[in-house]
Amino acid sequence: MENIKWIVLAIAVAMYALVIAKQEKKVIFTTVAAILVIILGIAFPGAIFTTGSERLYALTHAFSSLVNWNVLMIYVGSMTVAALFLYSKVPAKIADWIVRVSPSTGIAIVLILAMTGIISIFVENVATVLVMAPIALSLCKKLKMNPTMFMVGLAVMSNLEGTATLVGDPPSMIFASYAGYTFNDFFIHSGKLSIFFVVQTGLLAGCLFFYAVFRKLRDKTEVEGEPVISVVPAILLLGLIFGLAAISFIPNEIPFLSGSFVMALGIFGILWYLLSQKKTGGETWELIKGLDWETIAFLIGIFVVVGAISETGLLKDFADFLSKITGGSKLAGFVLVLLVSILISGFVDNVPYIIVMLPVAGNMASSMGINPELYLFALLIGSCLGGNLTPFGASANVVAMGIVKKEGYPMNFGKWLKLGGTFTLITTAAAAIVLWILWA
Repeated sequence: MENIKWIVLAIAVAMYALVIAKQEKKVIFTTVAAILVIILGIAFPGAIFTTGSERLYALTHAFSSLVNWNVLMIYVGSMTVAALFLYSKVPAKIADWIVRVSPSTGIAIVLILAMTGIISIFVENVATVLVMAPIALSLCKKLKMNPTMFMVGLAVMSNLEGTATLVGDPPSMIFASYAGYTFNDFFIHSGKLSIFFVVQTGLLAGCLFFYAVFRKLRDKTEVEGEPVISVVPAILLLGLIFGLAAISFIPNEIPFLSGSFVMALGIFGILWYLLSQKKTGGETWELIKGLDWETIAFLIGIFVVVGAISETGLLKDFADFLSKITGGSKLAGFVLVLLVSILISGFVDNVPYIIVMLPVAGNMASSMGINPELYLFALLIGSCLGGNLTPFGASANVVAMGIVKKEGYPMNFGKWLKLGGTFTLITTAAAAIVLWILWA
């Protein structure tokens, strides 16, 4: 039975290697890997998913617990609202205004990316990317510019700022539960500046990085104003943003509440498109069919495989190993927690990783007699910002890649690593330096 977890690890490693090598076939690889994991779970009950001994438990558990249907519902509903938002021509109008008031096109792009990060403080990262993508695509079309770097920027900036508050991202919520943090503790804790301000250092570094990327776009671009078709999709979009923010504050949130809310907005938008805009059934179906269903299938496979890795205990084994090799050095422990978190989260979903590592990081800090926040914050920053390292390190990255592929600009692992990897190193280093100064 012990060997089963190594088989699961081998399947996951092979899956990631094939996804890196053949991006265009990623759905096939993740689907096959998920099926293999489920078959192993059925053949060896209790070996992978230790909470159930029935043979069919692996199948039911995979699709009832491992797959995050709430995130997928948010994704589908947000995609629908975003598509209607683009149809309405409102994002084109916003792009016109930003370009018009900015001293240069490069600064206009940086402002849009900063706005993306700010929205992500309160709204789930995938939803944020889908909200901002139509604006970015509209601006790129006006400038006749490849949207790849812009879309990568949306993803990494949303992942960055999602760490800043209790409601920004699931890892932040898990951390708050473990450390007993309130919403306000993310701003000031024990009389010191807390994680929010550490993350803002990363935001400033990220804005400077993207200004360096887009600084060649110095001239102001003259754009022709486009008439707005309707403001209804914009109202749906605002409802999505404020609704998700409000739901985040509900204690003991009802399961699937946020996903159901966003799906309801998407369904309402489809009905508005069909009836109010007097579209035919065929036109409406084309809108639905044009959504990024490939990414949905890819994420389902990822959820199953990563969930299996977590439940076999592989992450716990690795965490125990890390706790033994710090040698009692505060700085060595800090750097180790940070770097390992970046590397692991670049390939593995950060939620199961941070659940396993929080007690380890806390115990490491306690045994050295130092502020636990030093290691806990390092873990939080590394696991969240590390998701920017690879194109599949975070769901928002997968979504961004799906969007640029749909626009005719497929992106491979190397291209992402050049931009996203550099961004990760710069923003994480900036945040880590401030974290060390404040809490070491």
